[in-house]
Amino acid sequence: VFADNFSDPSPSFDQSCAGLKMAQTTTSQTSQKRNLVILGGSYGGVSTAHYLLKHVVPKLPDNASLQVLLVSASSQILCRPACPRALISDDMFPQEKLFVKIPKAFEQYPKAIFTFIHGTATELDHINRTVSVSSAAGNTEKIKFHALVIATGASTPSPLHGLNRDDEFLRTNWTAFRKALPITKSIVIAGGGPAGIETAGELGEYLNGRAGWFSSKLANPKVSITVVTAGSEILPVLRPVIAKKAENYLAKVGVTIVKNARVETVTPQDAGTDSALTTKAMLTLADGKSLDADLYIPATGTRPNTNFIHESLLTSDGHVDTNALTLRVDQAGPRVYAVGDVGSYARPAIHGILNAVPVLCTNIEQDLLLASGKDESSVGDDRTYKEDTRETQMVPIGKSKGVGAVMGYRLPSFMVWLIKGRDYWLWTTGGLWSGKQWAKKS
Repeated sequence: VFADNFSDPSPSFDQSCAGLKMAQTTTSQTSQKRNLVILGGSYGGVSTAHYLLKHVVPKLPDNASLQVLLVSASSQILCRPACPRALISDDMFPQEKLFVKIPKAFEQYPKAIFTFIHGTATELDHINRTVSVSSAAGNTEKIKFHALVIATGASTPSPLHGLNRDDEFLRTNWTAFRKALPITKSIVIAGGGPAGIETAGELGEYLNGRAGWFSSKLANPKVSITVVTAGSEILPVLRPVIAKKAENYLAKVGVTIVKNARVETVTPQDAGTDSALTTKAMLTLADGKSLDADLYIPATGTRPNTNFIHESLLTSDGHVDTNALTLRVDQAGPRVYAVGDVGSYARPAIHGILNAVPVLCTNIEQDLLLASGKDESSVGDDRTYKEDTRETQMVPIGKSKGVGAVMGYRLPSFMVWLIKGRDYWLWTTGGLWSGKQWAKKS
């Protein structure tokens, strides 16, 4: 699977379970076993769980005493890269492929070795090696862990772009946004990365159509769509000539790009968030100019879901301080790891996560063997991760166009459509969520 702007789409573990009555803390029912706890039910967490269950746990000498616990704030996995198109209408994708129930994806494994917990991590005590989880049922459980994988991902500034809480929260925001679209005359999107550009392209084509073959831009679009970016070019991961091609495609669906323009203030301050998703907004830019928007969509990066983790384990920007070679969280004590957007070891990208999973699981296996009493000489050396920093990113512009590069090679628009743009990776997620992609040890 190639690179993507929406990398590790784990539900937010920073969000409290709003509206749930908190019951007293209960003693973990899993305390009789040694728990391999995975926090996060998306690309990193689900893949790690499958890999451990298929290739690591069965081969451990003490496997009868081990179980994998997967904790997720959402009971469903989402193909998050599809959000820029999916937010427009449920008709864009088969919903049973867009959302998949996590328990169903793991029903192939014996209950004795796998448990899914629908809940939110609220506190990690790395000294006493416990994690507190607020369940969707309203209970708080303190779980002791033998090993811990933090794969809680990152939250998007707009609730339209991922599972910031759970699937119901996302669907509620999509519904509200869709109701506002028919009366919308102006949309402003802040952010020139793939999330903002893909959203602009999808909305532009859906609301305005596409200019004719010989027209360089769409004349008199029905809805004014503006992308504001602080950068000198959009899509900074890609070379400028590719970014310029994306800009030309956007012009054909009525999208205007404003560069070198940082958004200083938004009025009201919560416009574009779940509390004021469809509220009209006024944006003031750094140069003093202002923009009015019937709908405002913030798409300026993500925030790692680490509010439950002690600051001593975090970098200055809130990511889990992760060993870039072994994916261990060295400061947290033995057998604690991080993978995906939550970690500090690499830039967010799905292909990076999937490349990291075998490295992570190999090192988990070695650490578990050592913990079981195996001699260090018989276990072998650490496996190391190396980030692929070559130019790799694909950005659809509507349903038929796109720009991108893979491993430094520029792709024609047709290839971007074929690989990603036709269904935003849904052709890959079936095997990923079911674990078939991890059938062989890699």
